[in-house]
Amino acid sequence: MGEKSEELQRILYVEDDADIRAVAELALETVGGFSLKTCSSGQEALDEGPDFGPDLVLLDVMMPGMDGPSTLRAMQANPVLKSVPVVFMTAKVQTEEVAFYRELGAVEVIPKPFDPMTLADRIREIWKSKV
Repeated sequence: MGEKSEELQRILYVEDDADIRAVAELALETVGGFSLKTCSSGQEALDEGPDFGPDLVLLDVMMPGMDGPSTLRAMQANPVLKSVPVVFMTAKVQTEEVAFYRELGAVEVIPKPFDPMTLADRIREIWKSKV
């Protein structure tokens, strides 16, 4: 147990903005063919993520309450989620911000706004090269 499946299938997507969530669902489920679980908050991701058993977590940085970095820290303390790779999605992509996210343990940062037609391919690239 504990071995990663070769193919990325299950993505946990954490985003507080319903419109962005809807676009990403379309991009990842309809275009990308992934099995997607969406959560509107970090707390919801911590509550429901372990049962879903994601291969990868896409995590918004700026969220009310528990922000992305706080959510990542909490996931790293969860036995089920701690080994799941996390990709941050954010409009804050200054070099020092990206470096900070990587220090926290994120494998990559995808800038927002993202292109819904290429998002799934970008995530597959990250999966192949970083995970």
